[in-house]
Amino acid sequence: MKNIAVITGASSGIGYEFTMQLTARESFDEIWVIARSKDKLNSLKEKLTVPVKVLPLDLGLEDSYEKYKALLEEEKPNIKVLINCSGFGKFGSYEEINTKDCLSMIDVNAKAPVALSEYSLPYMKEGARILQVASIAGFHPIPYLNVYAATKVFLLNYSRALNYELKERKITVTAVCPGWTKTPFFDVATEKGAKTSVTRYTGMRTAAEIVKKALDRSEKKKDIAVLGLQNNGHRFLAKIVPYSAIMKIWDKIRK
Repeated sequence: MKNIAVITGASSGIGYEFTMQLTARESFDEIWVIARSKDKLNSLKEKLTVPVKVLPLDLGLEDSYEKYKALLEEEKPNIKVLINCSGFGKFGSYEEINTKDCLSMIDVNAKAPVALSEYSLPYMKEGARILQVASIAGFHPIPYLNVYAATKVFLLNYSRALNYELKERKITVTAVCPGWTKTPFFDVATEKGAKTSVTRYTGMRTAAEIVKKALDRSEKKKDIAVLGLQNNGHRFLAKIVPYSAIMKIWDKIRK
């Protein structure tokens, strides 16, 4: 039985960094990397010394979940680590972001992590870990990023509850909650011509910083990973400040 790690969104950004750091820290018989671009995944494969299975899947499509499930049934691996990193956001008001993009965000950011987690769990043993890349956007509602933030609220709460449920099996689920991170995320998020787009990105971090913190917390069996004083302060304020006030503050910062 092969010991493997599965990483979605592996072709760029935080997912790419997870792939590089995880393979440097731990030993696996094989790494399964998932993203839409086969070319980018093959390029990543060339940089790794561990055997790599390239899975060019679009996690916005339910058919991709079924292909993943079928592959698991065929190979029956032992999944030591699953990292759900695929996701995207769109900046703008409800008028500026089309409905198709909104529904796609829900599929990729929320449905896909649930599907991959559920299908993976029968192939995970004691000591296995799941990392779900949520966001500090999951701590409260965010105007002009409303659907993206709502998907991260879902993913954060799903991850922490699933971690509780899996305690008997001694499997850890860590919700990774980064703030602004230097990745290609912004190439997709910034809707051309959107008047309500975000224009200020305070406390920007690198993907390498986010991933190191996330892996450290996961190895310590923690259910959440938040990097930096500013982001932890954000998390604390979200617990005590009314959402109506937070949304007004956010709108001012956004501008």
